[in-house]
Amino acid sequence: MADALGGLFARPDIARLARSLRERPGAQRPLEDPLRRAAVALIIRDGGAGPAILMIKRASFAGDPWSGHIALPGGRREPGDATLEATAIRETREETGVDLAAHGRLLGRLDELQPSTPVLPQLAIAPYVALLEGDAPFALSEEVVDAFWVSMTALADPANWSDVQIEVRGVRRSFPAFLHGEHVVWGLTERILRQFLARLAA
Repeated sequence: MADALGGLFARPDIARLARSLRERPGAQRPLEDPLRRAAVALIIRDGGAGPAILMIKRASFAGDPWSGHIALPGGRREPGDATLEATAIRETREETGVDLAAHGRLLGRLDELQPSTPVLPQLAIAPYVALLEGDAPFALSEEVVDAFWVSMTALADPANWSDVQIEVRGVRRSFPAFLHGEHVVWGLTERILRQFLARLAA
C-alpha cells in the first residue's frame, strides 16, 4: 500500500494537507459529550487525471432529513465503535463497500460540525480525511443509490460554486453549493468541502 499511496503523498498539496491534519487536528468534543455523534469520510484517491474525492447520493426515504442528498459516506456512531474514526471506517464499508482499514490510510480529521437548522437532528459530525489505494470497486448498500468520484481540480474551481435556490419544508431558500454536473452539494457536506479546501490552501 505504501507504493500505491506514494504518488499521492508525493504531491505537495496532499503532503501539506497531511502535515496540517497531523499538527493541527480538527476541533472535537470529548466522546462522553451527551450530544449524538456521527462521522463521515472524505476519501481521496489518485484518479489518473489527478486526485479525486468520493461522493455518494443517498437513497430517498420518507422522514429522512438527508433523503436524496449528495454526501460523503458516513453515519451515526454505534455502541461497538471505539472511536469516531472507527465509525467513519465502518460506515464507509457498509455504505459503499470501500474498506479503508484494508486499502486506505486516515490522515486526520477536520473540525466537527453541527446542523445549522434547528429542525434537523442535533448531531456533532466529525469529518475524517483518508487516502485510498487504487480503484476500489463499489458495493452499495440500500441507503446509497450512486457513488462517484469528483476531481479535486473541479472542486477547487470557483466556477463550480454558486448560491442555489432550494425548497426546504415548503419554503424556497438560498444556499451556497458546489455544482457537479446534475449534482448539487449543499448543507453540511458543502460546509465540509469548504473546510477541506481551506486546509488544502493553508
